[in-house]
Amino acid sequence: MNQPPLPPSESSDVQTIPFWNALKFWWKLGWISFGGPAGQIALMHQELVENKKWISEKRFLHALNYCMLLPGPEAQQLATYIGWLMHKTMGALVAGLLFILPSLFLIIGLSWIYIQFGDVPFIAGLFYGIKPAVTAIVFHATYRIAKRSLKNRILWIIAAMAFISIFILKLPFPLIILAAALLGFILGQYFPQYLSDTSQHATPTQDYGPAYIDDHTPTPAHAMFKWSRLFKVVLFGAILWCLPMLSLSLSLGWEHPYTQMAWFFTKAALLTFGGAYAVLPYVYQGAVHHYGWLSASQMIDGLALGESTPGPLIMIVAYVGFLGGFSQAVLGNEHVFLAGVIGACIATWFTFLFSFIFILAGAPLIESTQHQIKLTAPLTAITAAVVGVILNLALFFAYHVLWPQGFSAELDWIALLLTLMATALLFYFEWNVMKVLFISAVLGLLVYLF
Repeated sequence: MNQPPLPPSESSDVQTIPFWNALKFWWKLGWISFGGPAGQIALMHQELVENKKWISEKRFLHALNYCMLLPGPEAQQLATYIGWLMHKTMGALVAGLLFILPSLFLIIGLSWIYIQFGDVPFIAGLFYGIKPAVTAIVFHATYRIAKRSLKNRILWIIAAMAFISIFILKLPFPLIILAAALLGFILGQYFPQYLSDTSQHATPTQDYGPAYIDDHTPTPAHAMFKWSRLFKVVLFGAILWCLPMLSLSLSLGWEHPYTQMAWFFTKAALLTFGGAYAVLPYVYQGAVHHYGWLSASQMIDGLALGESTPGPLIMIVAYVGFLGGFSQAVLGNEHVFLAGVIGACIATWFTFLFSFIFILAGAPLIESTQHQIKLTAPLTAITAAVVGVILNLALFFAYHVLWPQGFSAELDWIALLLTLMATALLFYFEWNVMKVLFISAVLGLLVYLF
């Protein structure tokens, strides 16, 4: 049974929230956090703000606004932030890690099943139905991000330029993001009205009563900005990045698949402005085309696994790392499973390490400047560019699902019908992703078997 919240006058000590109660909650959240970032944030709001009253809505939204400014999975960073606010560094590590680990275990297990039994009619049929649903889901994600982000003509132009750059000119994803950031910085200097903060999470809408961490609860000492603390966190984070990177480089060589994974997912972690869908085109470009760790079809299947498991969608990187280690047979043909597990762990470590660094090092500093146009303008432009990039990803998925043998072959009419059905369920009937994936998988299995 949850303890009743203290009144605001008695809640200035955020340590009044029992650590073991928080630990149990973060453990539970890691296993039930379905629905992507929107569903995960809504779940945390319901539990932390409405039910447990551990944090007020104003403080919750304040933390969320900060996390949305950062690269990386905002829902996982929000859990890390609140854990840090309640129980210092240990709280951040517990909340952030437990948000990831259940998903990592599930992804590794499902990736092995996929590799071993992907050609079995039952499994193949499920994926035959899921792929059209994934295509519809990415189109729907493009629509939702565009609706939230493209508030004026300038932002629409930036999105169109990004789409042309990646779809027609075939420019690399990092270059597009850097160009968008530079353009945003310039526009922020001369036309700030076009790039003001458009976050929908700016103001609270309801008062749920007094909370442990209330609107007027003083900021705890560990959350105050200090240069010495910033230096320590950055230094320790640099060590946690450098040691495994140097160990891989010196023991295996720079060109070894594991070393390349570490470097590749480091870059991916710093380019995920806009959430998981924003970085998927970059992961696709590198993992499929450059390194050949997996095929285009396997990439679509991996997104389906990511959508149907708890945790952040960006955990698809663990799937990519697993298939990369497995397909390269890094440890020999007799240890392909272990090679895949190591690949998944490398991908996860170098993707999520920076999320913890950003929260532990940057929260006090960024919170004090998050509404300044000099900071938000480049990020607003990046978000607009991400819309164009994700549209390219949606078209890529559609091509491989509807013409699996290429344009020279016939259109897969059944896949088209399944795609249109999933699109209607998402856009018109507003079904959630899990329901759409389930009904599509069942229909795909029936079609494949009968």
